[in-house]
Amino acid sequence: MPDRDMTADTAPQDRLAPEPAITPDLVAAHGLKPDEYERVLALLGREPTFTELGIFSAMWNEHCSYKSSRRWLRTLPTEGPQVIQGPGENAGVVDIGDGLAVVFKMESHNHPSYIEPYQGAATGVGGILRDVFTMGARPMAAMNALSFGAPEHPRTRHLVQGVVAGIGGYGNAFGVPNVGGEMRFHPAYDGNCLVNAFAAGIARSDRIFYSAASGVGMPVVYLGARTGRDGVGGATMASAEFDEGLEEKRPTVQVGDPFTEKRLLEACLELMEAEAVISIQDMGAAGLTCSAVEMGDKGGLGIRLELDRVPVREEAMSAYEMMLSESQERMLMVLRPEKEAEAREIFARWDLDFAVIGETIAEDRFLVLHGNRVKADLPLRALSGEAPEYDRPWVASPPRTPLGPLPDIGPIEALQVLLAHPDHAHKGWVWEQYDWAVGADTLRRPGLGAGVVRVHGTRKALAFTSDVTPRYVLACPETGGAQAVAEAFRNLCAVGARPLATTDNLNFGNPERPEIMGQLVGAIRGSGAACRALDMPIVSGNVSLYNETAGRAILPTPTIGAVGLIADHADMITGPARAGDVAVLLGRDGGHMGASALIWAAWGREDGPPPPVDLEEEARNGAFVLAQAGAIRAASDLSDGGLALAGFEMAAAAGTGLALEAGDTAWFFGEDQGRYLLAIEEGALASLLAAAQEAGVPARPVGRFGGEALRLGTAQAHMAALTALWRGVLPGLFGSG
Repeated sequence: MPDRDMTADTAPQDRLAPEPAITPDLVAAHGLKPDEYERVLALLGREPTFTELGIFSAMWNEHCSYKSSRRWLRTLPTEGPQVIQGPGENAGVVDIGDGLAVVFKMESHNHPSYIEPYQGAATGVGGILRDVFTMGARPMAAMNALSFGAPEHPRTRHLVQGVVAGIGGYGNAFGVPNVGGEMRFHPAYDGNCLVNAFAAGIARSDRIFYSAASGVGMPVVYLGARTGRDGVGGATMASAEFDEGLEEKRPTVQVGDPFTEKRLLEACLELMEAEAVISIQDMGAAGLTCSAVEMGDKGGLGIRLELDRVPVREEAMSAYEMMLSESQERMLMVLRPEKEAEAREIFARWDLDFAVIGETIAEDRFLVLHGNRVKADLPLRALSGEAPEYDRPWVASPPRTPLGPLPDIGPIEALQVLLAHPDHAHKGWVWEQYDWAVGADTLRRPGLGAGVVRVHGTRKALAFTSDVTPRYVLACPETGGAQAVAEAFRNLCAVGARPLATTDNLNFGNPERPEIMGQLVGAIRGSGAACRALDMPIVSGNVSLYNETAGRAILPTPTIGAVGLIADHADMITGPARAGDVAVLLGRDGGHMGASALIWAAWGREDGPPPPVDLEEEARNGAFVLAQAGAIRAASDLSDGGLALAGFEMAAAAGTGLALEAGDTAWFFGEDQGRYLLAIEEGALASLLAAAQEAGVPARPVGRFGGEALRLGTAQAHMAALTALWRGVLPGLFGSG
């Protein structure tokens, strides 16, 4: 770049305030342990500057370096013939045929959402959308998985209202349909809610953009919104437990602008179409620091930055603040030099900042200049490659004893208990605040299992689901991790989608406690085994640890997001059931009540082991559903609440009643895995049952849809009354949407 002077004296600013002295208290405030700081000193051979300390803090915190989980994440299955890009990039990429690929990822924004729920959730949506379109994909769908404290907790109403409004406010304005997700409530989340955001987009499979820089002397370009002081230290904050100093952390929460993000999307896609991009990286956690280091490290290059060229919206920002700001709607790009004029014109037309702020260099250096001073001069690859990696001690969760006798409860009373519980109540209050139809490609609205969105301009459709049952993971992490994948697999099969791949969001407490680390290890082992058995490799994801307050951890919550393909959307299992359809139970009879939804909702009990997961059975039964999709009117997997709750939800969606044969409470509400409830037209029943027998899949009629009542054996209640109860829970707790 001979036409640009990138020397330290480009813009002398001797007025800049001196940096504070490095003290043990300052090091601790940056989340670095004493031995980690000693490692910094050994790498540098000197004391770091204040800015360098901030850079190490950002790059070596749990949120960015995965120092507690990295060795276990390597054990996960990440490859397959359908995988174009696995973990390690902004998002995973999976081939869907005909020159197209789906790009998707799930990430957490837990701590920011607890501190400031609207902006925390909104910027979580914005960040995951950028991860997708950074790869060259136009976003097509979003989901979210939300975990809140007990409804009666004094903070829960504020958090629920703010988070839901933030998700809707950002996603609706940006223009992406929100097609699914989940919501749960438990006292374990009283002091630390979870907001896991998912996004997916479509790209040409030969036009995927990556973050690895290449070429020496290439311009490093800042794109998008201006940098402010919002979000400074956000990544470090996300890697620490909460304490009583909650309000002090409010400035670490970013502020989002969905209209700027929409312009950034269009400008970036136009830039990519113009073949101006060598590499590109979202400025997410740790902002300019993490994006620049990752681009250089992946490309085996150094990076030189001149911060006086960074577009800012606040006066007298320090190098430390600029390097650690997490202001939203920003990208970092390595540009083809001959395309600079064209690129500038594109961003000017979209009213966005475009600034050359540095260049790639051959040396292994991360050189940061501000004013008349060098603020950081670090070995770049050490920031990433030398980050600590811990083999933390862990202990397995003790096996649960069998569930003891349960109090007597009639099946209708048990169903009413579940319908009145916010975990299982109708979630319309949530998704009616989201624009799930924008783009006119949504084929299946939220609230009906997996969401389905047509791939615009084709006959293809993609199905999306998000699943985990934290009760099971608490009871047995390995079984619970496998069950989360298996339930996602079933939800995709239940709409006629062939499962393709997964993304995970591993939410746990403090990994320095062996019992918490044991939960993480078990869940990774279980989910990895299920992904292998069900051919659903994990192609992207996020680990969120230290989710606890004053030593009280959340329930272990390894959320699984999954994507499936419907080759022709005409073959989707559409639903709803119709009056006269036969209700067919596919899979074994139920009876497992340990760690079930009913015993928690009815008696506040979480004891007993979780239901075992037979992955061969899951694969066999799912394959049968896909093979018979044309004969199935509607389908639901059986999970929380077993047969009774799934039957009620299918009947409610159809606006009809349902009569199920007699059984005991365990038969109606058992949560045995690998099962589906199908609605089959009378004329198709015999051939379906014959095919099931030939395939070795248990299947039998257990009832019929129709009428105005829900009948469980000899007990019954009017569907209208049950539906009113079910629909009224969340509005009653949290007000009008």
